Amino acid sequence: MSSIEARSIKEALLEHDWISAMQEELAEFKRNSVWELISKPQGHTIVGTRWVYKNKLDEFGSVFINKERLVAKGYSQLEGVDYVETYAMVARMEAIRIFLAYAAHKNIKVHQMDVKSAFLNGELKEEVYLQ
Repeated sequence: MSSIEARSIKEALLEHDWISAMQEELAEFKRNSVWELISKPQGHTIVGTRWVYKNKLDEFGSVFINKERLVAKGYSQLEGVDYVETYAMVARMEAIRIFLAYAAHKNIKVHQMDVKSAFLNGELKEEVYLQ
């Protein structure tokens, strides 16, 4: 694991561990069939992307995994032109507390897990073009 948290793609490309992590992320995209490589279309808004890098630490403060995400720069889109609705893949703390309280009340065993990639299960109605 790289102990240095990359701040840019130039820094990440100097570290084999970050390159490997980025390749895993792209492999997940391919495995889940979430994108298709095409030529740049004319007359469509192209959304830029960037890599975000973060070192995850264990309880002793040591780096145990290099996490990276390819994220879209959604702020370049216009509501009503490029999209109609937005969704955030987050859970509110209140919802988590209610879930855990219910599980404890019903004596349900709860497991925590970390996933490599998370994708919404819905189909997009609009085409999204990333650069």
